[in-house]
Amino acid sequence: MTGEMNILPLPQPTPANTRAPAVSGELLKLLTPIEGLITAGQTAQAEVLSLKQADQAFQLLLKVTLDSGRQTTVQTTSTLPLAQGSSFVVSQPSAGNLAVTVQQAIASSVATLTRIDTAQLPVGTLLQGKVLTSQVLPQVPGQPTVFRSMVSLLNSALSGSTLSIDSPQPLRIGTLLSAQVQDSQTLKFVPLSSRQEQLAVTQQLLSQTSRQGSLDGLLNLLQDLPDTDQTAVDLRTAAARLLDGLPDVQQLSTAKGLALALANSGAFLESKLLAGQNPTLAPDMKADLLKLIAQLTPSLTPNTSLGAIIAANTLAQAMPSFVRNALGMLGQVSAKPSPTHFPLPERLLQSNQGEDDLEHLLRLAAAAVSRLQSHQLSSLEQTGVTADGRLISTWQLEIPMRNLHDIVPLQVKFQREDAPEKEQPKERREEREPKQQLWRVDLAFAMEPLGPLQVQAQLINGSLSSQLWAERPYTASLIENNLQGLRDRLLSAGLNVGDLDCHLGTPPQGPQTRLEQRWVDETA
Repeated sequence: MTGEMNILPLPQPTPANTRAPAVSGELLKLLTPIEGLITAGQTAQAEVLSLKQADQAFQLLLKVTLDSGRQTTVQTTSTLPLAQGSSFVVSQPSAGNLAVTVQQAIASSVATLTRIDTAQLPVGTLLQGKVLTSQVLPQVPGQPTVFRSMVSLLNSALSGSTLSIDSPQPLRIGTLLSAQVQDSQTLKFVPLSSRQEQLAVTQQLLSQTSRQGSLDGLLNLLQDLPDTDQTAVDLRTAAARLLDGLPDVQQLSTAKGLALALANSGAFLESKLLAGQNPTLAPDMKADLLKLIAQLTPSLTPNTSLGAIIAANTLAQAMPSFVRNALGMLGQVSAKPSPTHFPLPERLLQSNQGEDDLEHLLRLAAAAVSRLQSHQLSSLEQTGVTADGRLISTWQLEIPMRNLHDIVPLQVKFQREDAPEKEQPKERREEREPKQQLWRVDLAFAMEPLGPLQVQAQLINGSLSSQLWAERPYTASLIENNLQGLRDRLLSAGLNVGDLDCHLGTPPQGPQTRLEQRWVDETA
């Protein structure tokens, strides 16, 4: 949704009265009547702590400060949206009502930001806010419908302030709004869906990352799952299904085997469900983890140290939650963190004191699901359009693979970069060449006796370049001595091979450390 919205002008100020405001005025109805809150003939200072729309009325939480200095909070309803943070004088004509003058109520409803200081927030600045209220204004014959909303700003130096705006389209209460500053009185919408998803993803990524744990910790424990009465048949079946779905090195060495492993990695479970596919018909890492959790939860008795908390909360934490919680978290939006580093670090969860085997296994399974979701959310966070119009699409995932008796987590990131669209002359549009794409692939794994390895490669127009990093000197030397053989195999596959280098250590972090091949304008 795009369009312009206007910041409402401040009403003309009224001369200040020397006497107390009149009792007759806008009534604020107390949700819980309070007798004698404000003594007859006296007034008190009220501040709006929160504002919430309920149908055509507005619920306000007020902090009331009496002349004696005593403070209390009361809940009221009003027909006018009084801005969060605004202050005014109230009196109490009856036990169930507070009164405020009409002029004060109207001024308070818009006296938040009446203009934007473009010296503080230059034209082009992106503002983000949460919609608090939305009303349709009485329609003027021959004029389009206008919707009035109050928006609490979530970023910039104006964070916490409230804007009262007019818009040609209704804004759903509780949703995120993004807009660019056009001038001191005008903002321009930025498409809501992408910005809303981005902030929701950022918040959930922080949450998931703090809960995630390495996959190999769980899988190694499942390989040694004891065959005892405590281990139910259904639980052993769920564990075996999960382990049987793991690919080995030989499978990942073929194009078909690799494609199958990627599809079953759990990164695409939600897409399968949306497409109507049955995840039980084929192995899927995430689906199989959730089935394992479902088998573990009833196995725990209410008397265990985790007790009913695990049974109630583990599945809720494990299931995809960023969509469910997105709107509820928008009010807590903070500055966007730096992009997630690749690969995700190893994180092993140790058994807590007094925790039995099944409790520990359940905690590891929930942490493994969170790790897969951390990869999914990282993919979403790194997908979008750059300032110069390039579309970046990212797929980040993790595949546990078998290497003899070991399980080696292989972290993979694919990134596709589409060149920005260029305006072509009419006579050349029919001859437009297919859009070119730049592909990047990152790999990270640790396999004995080679130790930790990372690979970065990029492919464009059939030309491949790659950098490899090994943390062990022996491995770095071994790879260096075999680079010519790798080049020959790539050439035989029909690729043009550019740089192939191996380094000791790990790739440096930062935006300028990638292979910097970019789109070139040949007409420049």
